[in-house]
Amino acid sequence: MKAKILEVCVGKPRDMIVNGQTERSGIHKSPITGSVALGLAKLAGDGQANLKYHGGREKAVYVYSADYYPDWQRVLGKDPLEPSQFGQNLTVDGFPDEAVHIGDRFRVGTALMEVAQPRIPCAKLAARVGREDFSNEFLMAGRLGYYLYTLKTGEVQAGDSMERVRAAAHGVTVAKLCRSVFSEAH
Repeated sequence: MKAKILEVCVGKPRDMIVNGQTERSGIHKSPITGSVALGLAKLAGDGQANLKYHGGREKAVYVYSADYYPDWQRVLGKDPLEPSQFGQNLTVDGFPDEAVHIGDRFRVGTALMEVAQPRIPCAKLAARVGREDFSNEFLMAGRLGYYLYTLKTGEVQAGDSMERVRAAAHGVTVAKLCRSVFSEAH
């Protein structure tokens, strides 16, 4: 099973206003053209400000499915959405959370990656979108996207495929994990 990588986005941390305070964040990312190196901990040219919660090998790349864009366009009253609207590195045509298992392995361009965990939204996402309540709304919608862990470094660019090369045997999808963890918390 394959999906097309629609955009590859990177960005360096910059100041933004979050809950009335100036904070640094790497959530603002822009599409790049051409091939970019996908390393053990991030894409070349990308950066995170709070390394306690963002980045590192188990969060090397954040993937978000374009399948969710029509719903968010309606909810946010924004069409089209901005590139990397939710801070993702890769926007893909397919592979929504319901179709991806924790532990699935993917060939992403020439790199080999494994699904590590769902994305947990924070106040910086709400500030990026411009809606104070958006982090909770994003969480409750269950369309979170997921982080990939780097198994083998490589290169990736828009137009490349993201191909599942091994499905995890346990059957726990990103969506199922989110529902079981976060529905109990709320």
